[in-house]
Amino acid sequence: MTTVSPINKQSNELTAHKEEHADHRLFGLITFLIADGMTFAGFFAAYLTFKAVNPLLPDAVYELELPLPTLNTILLLVSSATFHKAGKALEKSNSKKCQYWLLITASLGIAFLISQMFEYFTLPFGLTDNLYASTFYALTGFHGLHVTLGAIMICIVWWQSRSPGGRVTASNRFPLEAAELYWHFVDGIWVVLFIILYLL
Repeated sequence: MTTVSPINKQSNELTAHKEEHADHRLFGLITFLIADGMTFAGFFAAYLTFKAVNPLLPDAVYELELPLPTLNTILLLVSSATFHKAGKALEKSNSKKCQYWLLITASLGIAFLISQMFEYFTLPFGLTDNLYASTFYALTGFHGLHVTLGAIMICIVWWQSRSPGGRVTASNRFPLEAAELYWHFVDGIWVVLFIILYLL
């Protein structure tokens, strides 16, 4: 009669316990993005409600220029495409090409932030001028914070996807996929923000 030692039995139980638990990281990220999206939805609702209930006086209407926001939209949409190319390169175990596309994506994100800061300096109103101005800065500033965090995440993934010695590989793509999903979310929020603030 064969007996199983307590150590081996405990080891087998731990292995079985680990196998029972699936990887819920993606689910956690999606849950976070949904909650974050609800925060943005609150900002959008507040802005639209204010605009409908308390329209600005004729002499307080601020015409927002479209060239810079349009450029920002193009920058973010292109950055989504370059991020996707980085993921495809990693799938093929081409870390050099992956890093190349990640660097371009991060550069586009930084260019967006520089362009947005330039717009802030050229606006005809300040943060505390009125409720409209405060809401505008809150919306664009909160989104800018997300772009900043996203650019930092991309730089971290860029470093971790180096070869050799990088943790992000074709067999461990989750860090890149998570950052890419977050970046696409940020880009989608900007499109909605662009329509509400600049086109409506």
